[in-house]
Amino acid sequence: MKSFERIVETLLYQSRWLLAPIYLGLSVLMIFLVVVFVKDLIHMVPRLLEMSETDAILAALTLIDLALVASLVVMVVISGYENFVSRIDIGEGGERLAWVGKLDAGTLKLKVASSIVAISSIHLLKAFMNVKETPSDKLMWLVVIHLTFVVSALLMAFIERYLTVRKAEEPPKTP
Repeated sequence: MKSFERIVETLLYQSRWLLAPIYLGLSVLMIFLVVVFVKDLIHMVPRLLEMSETDAILAALTLIDLALVASLVVMVVISGYENFVSRIDIGEGGERLAWVGKLDAGTLKLKVASSIVAISSIHLLKAFMNVKETPSDKLMWLVVIHLTFVVSALLMAFIERYLTVRKAEEPPKTP
C-alpha cells in the first residue's frame, strides 16, 4: 500500500509540469501584445502633428495600458513558473531580475490585483477624458467596476497582511 501511495504522490507532484504549456502560451501572448503596441504606435505617428492634447494623452494611455498588461503577463509567467513548476536556471553570468524568486503566490495575487486597479484606472481616465462622448450610465458602470477592483485589492492586501502577521506570531513547531 505504501508503494501505491508513493506512486500517487509522485504523479500528483509531477502534474505541476502541466502548467508549463500554459506559461508558454502566456509567453506567446506577449508577442500579440507587442504586435498591438507597435501597430498602435505606427498608427499614431502620422497623426502626431494633428493630435489635440486630449488625443495625445489618450494615445499615450493606450500604450501605457498595453505596457502594464505586458508587464503583468511577464510577472505571472515567471513567478507562476517559479512558484508552481520549477526554479528558473538562468545560467552562470545570466541576469536575474531582483523580484524573481521573491514573489510567493500571495504576493503575486496582490501584484496582479494592483495591476488590475492600475489598468482599470487608465480605462476610467480615458473615459473621463472623453466625458462628452461617454454616456453617463457607461461612466457610472466604469466607476463602479473600478471601485470594485480597488476594494477587492485592498481586502486581499489586508487578508495577506493579517495572515503574514499571524504566521509570524505563531510559535515554531517542534518535531
